[in-house]
Amino acid sequence: MAEKAWSFARAFRNVFGGGSETITDETWDDIETALITADFGPEIADSILEEVRGSVERHRVSEVKELKRILREVLEERLAAFDPTLKLIDRPAVILVVGVNGVGKTTTIGKLSNYLTRFDKKIIVGAADTFRAAAVEQLATWAERAGVAIVKPQQQGQDPASVAFQTVQRAIDEELDIAIIDTAGRLQTKGGLMDELGKIRRVIEKLAPVSEVLLVLDATTGQNGLAQAQAFIEHAGVTGLVLTKLDGSAKGGFVLAVQEHTKLPIKLVGQGEGIGDLTGFTPHVFAAQLVP
Repeated sequence: MAEKAWSFARAFRNVFGGGSETITDETWDDIETALITADFGPEIADSILEEVRGSVERHRVSEVKELKRILREVLEERLAAFDPTLKLIDRPAVILVVGVNGVGKTTTIGKLSNYLTRFDKKIIVGAADTFRAAAVEQLATWAERAGVAIVKPQQQGQDPASVAFQTVQRAIDEELDIAIIDTAGRLQTKGGLMDELGKIRRVIEKLAPVSEVLLVLDATTGQNGLAQAQAFIEHAGVTGLVLTKLDGSAKGGFVLAVQEHTKLPIKLVGQGEGIGDLTGFTPHVFAAQLVP
């Protein structure tokens, strides 16, 4: 098994890694502990356990290896309840990327640009996080690595909406496929930040519809990170989630928990530091990584 997949499965290692071949009370206790340890959260862990128990009883399953298969199928079905497909039909398709500072938002844009170029998409990125000069330079570095065009502010503190407008206008003029817009993650107030995002959206929509609003979450922060991002979910029109920093975390259960709590699909996952380490989310593959 790949090292990354192993990190997801660590919490389940003791459950299915040996010992009794027949289901016992201890088996159920171990599964419950594994689900909690993997950051599914108590409520979701209980509902998963109840669903698996029901299936085991209906099919009169007694062997641990069959229980393992059922658990994997239950997780896959729940993970697949949301459509992970990126909606990029419009030309240009405009993607707004939002999230609190520190979650890897700007880095994610570079990786997303690289990911989409694999599908022969012509891409431009817009550095509309104009409140942080470091963010602009960081995005410029990632754009160069990904081999995509960038629109930067003409002066520090330029109106973010004007940078977004210029980016989409250039995408239209040059007949590019996708425009990806970086946005601020923090202002003086949450209301001010949401007002700014609303303004960016209104200005863009004078030129083209917004295809996706992707919220970036740091998987290592778990439920705390989700709480920090709640204002974006409530006010920014988020259409999908991007989970970063999954590679070093055994807390793969957060992937299911965040979908079920937000009712938003996970569309992309970052599993490393390299530019090629962002991929689309595939429920079947992820369930197999959780319960190998």
